[in-house]
Amino acid sequence: MNGIIFDLDGTLWDSSKQVAVAWNNAMRDYSDGRISVDDNFMKSIMGKTMDEIALMLFQNYPDLDIELIYKKCFEYEEEYLLKYGAELYPELESTLKILSENYMLSIVSNCQKGYIEAFLNHYGFEKYFSDRECFGNTLKEKDYNIKLVHERSGCEKSVYVGDTEWDYNSAKKAGVKFIHAKYGFGKVPEGVPYINKISELPDIIRDLY
Repeated sequence: MNGIIFDLDGTLWDSSKQVAVAWNNAMRDYSDGRISVDDNFMKSIMGKTMDEIALMLFQNYPDLDIELIYKKCFEYEEEYLLKYGAELYPELESTLKILSENYMLSIVSNCQKGYIEAFLNHYGFEKYFSDRECFGNTLKEKDYNIKLVHERSGCEKSVYVGDTEWDYNSAKKAGVKFIHAKYGFGKVPEGVPYINKISELPDIIRDLY
């Protein structure tokens, strides 16, 4: 059996609005409201590591307890997403069901611990995925985690589905094929296989393998 490894943000769902709400709640409680974000900011940081996001968000506030606030942002985020979910891309579950019958499905994201689990648990999607990995677990870059999940799967071949050039470069470095989720947050070089919606994936995967 071959494998499909998914990015999460911009590929399976768009959580930018929900995460912005959660982070603003946390920063209201722990930074006296001095910092706030919106969903456009959240979209701009999707795919970055937690360390990169912290630098962008808190570099001008050296007097704040950055470690505490950052920790609370993620705690509020996980609780919010677990309770309310986010915006799934159309036909996601029906597509996952089809794919899981013929491929091993996994998720690799640059997120913190608990984020992928909030996605899986809120929607009951655990049954479709055999593995998951993130920056928060390994403290490693995405290419390392893609390769790790591919090797753990025992699959002869894997393809990574993501929406940004970072995803494309990570897949290339990990030695797996790549499909661009063109409906997501980013762009990739011309000539890369792509989908305009998640429901197109079964057909393009069939052709790719």
